[in-house]
Amino acid sequence: MKNFPLPRFFRPALWLLPLLALLAFAGPKLKKTQIAKNLTVGVPEDFQALPDDGIAAKYPAPRKPLAVFSNPAGRVDFSVASKQTTFSNRDYALLLKLYESKLKSTYSKVDILTHDIQTINKRDFIVLEFVSSLADNRRGREMLAPLKRYELMHYCIEGDQLYVFHFISPVEEQAKYQPVAQAVMQSIQLK
Repeated sequence: MKNFPLPRFFRPALWLLPLLALLAFAGPKLKKTQIAKNLTVGVPEDFQALPDDGIAAKYPAPRKPLAVFSNPAGRVDFSVASKQTTFSNRDYALLLKLYESKLKSTYSKVDILTHDIQTINKRDFIVLEFVSSLADNRRGREMLAPLKRYELMHYCIEGDQLYVFHFISPVEEQAKYQPVAQAVMQSIQLK
C-alpha cells in the first residue's frame, strides 16, 4: 500500500489534534468560593448563589442551607448545609448504612451508583451517588411520570457539625453534570 503525503496546509492541523483532545478532557471551570470560615469549595463558574428568599422558596426547611448555587436555567443545584451531630467521623460506616437506608425510604426507587467512604484532600467523606425516582402516587389524581434526578451527596463531620454537600440535576442532564458534580466534590476544603 502506498503512503500519500499530506498537503502542506494540513500538517499544522495535525499538531492541534492532541491539544484539542486534551482540552476536551479538561475538567470543568470552578471558582473557589468560601462558604464558611473553615470551608471553601469550587463552584461552577456559571452557577449563581441564590439569595436567602430564593433558598427559602426552593428549600423550605426550618434550618436553611449555608449556601445554594444554581445553574443559569435553575434546574441544577449545589447546596451546602450543616447541622449539629452527636456522631463522630469514627461512625462513618454506620452512617453510610443509615443514609443509604433513608434514601430508599424517601424515594420510590433509588439506583445507587456509589456508596463509599472516600478521602478527599486528606479528609474522609461519606459518598452517596445515585439516580432517584419519585412517583406521584396520590389517589384521585392523574398519574404523572416519575421525577428522576441524578444526585451526588458527600457528608463530613468536623467537631460537632455534620456538613452535607448535595449536587442535584435532572437525570436527562446527568451525562453533562456528573463530571461537574464530581469535580465540585473533589474541591472541598474543610479545615
